Amino acid sequence: MDFAYTVAGFAVGAIVGLTGVGGGSLMTPLLVLLFGIHPSVAVGTDLLYAAITKAGGTVAHGLKGTVDWTVTRRLASGSIPAAALTLVLVGTFAPGGMAGATGLIKVALGVALLLTAVALIFRKQIQAYAASRFGDEPNPQRTAWLTVVVGAVLGVLVSISSVGAGALGVTALFFLYPKMPALRIVGSDIAHAVPLTLVAGIGHWILGSVDWFLLGSLIVGSLPGIWLGSHISTKVPDRVLRPILATMLVLVGAKLIGH
Repeated sequence: MDFAYTVAGFAVGAIVGLTGVGGGSLMTPLLVLLFGIHPSVAVGTDLLYAAITKAGGTVAHGLKGTVDWTVTRRLASGSIPAAALTLVLVGTFAPGGMAGATGLIKVALGVALLLTAVALIFRKQIQAYAASRFGDEPNPQRTAWLTVVVGAVLGVLVSISSVGAGALGVTALFFLYPKMPALRIVGSDIAHAVPLTLVAGIGHWILGSVDWFLLGSLIVGSLPGIWLGSHISTKVPDRVLRPILATMLVLVGAKLIGH
């Protein structure tokens, strides 16, 4: 079964390298629905998987100067405390701790997947609306405060479902910073995902919901997958990839919610 996990890691890694999103959106439901992994273990393991794989992306973007560290700090100032608080509350009050929160995790994961699909489909419309609504000079104080709030929402979603740091985070940044170059938004979002998923993943580890053997098997496959996907991404039209990915997320999200 370890080889099957490695193949899954390679496939998801290639999709992430190809589209820039889909890590938690695809890996966690894949582990739950295809391999029968307990939802809490799937989420906890996937969080550390995301932290490791996205660390490489952060280094690459940082070296290119495509990370806005001010925006990253604003997001993290909201997301990290929210993630820690969410894990404490679930671990303390959910019957059976994190392992007993199976129903909550499945519903949260399904909702997060559907929101991610909407974000993928309507990203350009959201960006255009933000530019027309707020103009060229958005209120700096309001933008800073809303960025922290967005980070907090992502922290709650990611800590419970491992989904949201990618497409949802990028879409929110497009809305809040309509004049920022797309590559810089993507770089800032990837940089923010590393500490968020690391903190949330450590929290799940403390709560006993991380499978280290599974994590190692996924990483072995994902690293070459990400490398391959990133190299062929320029040859596949974005307009083809995103609708396919969004359709997959809708189908999986609806199945999880109704499971």
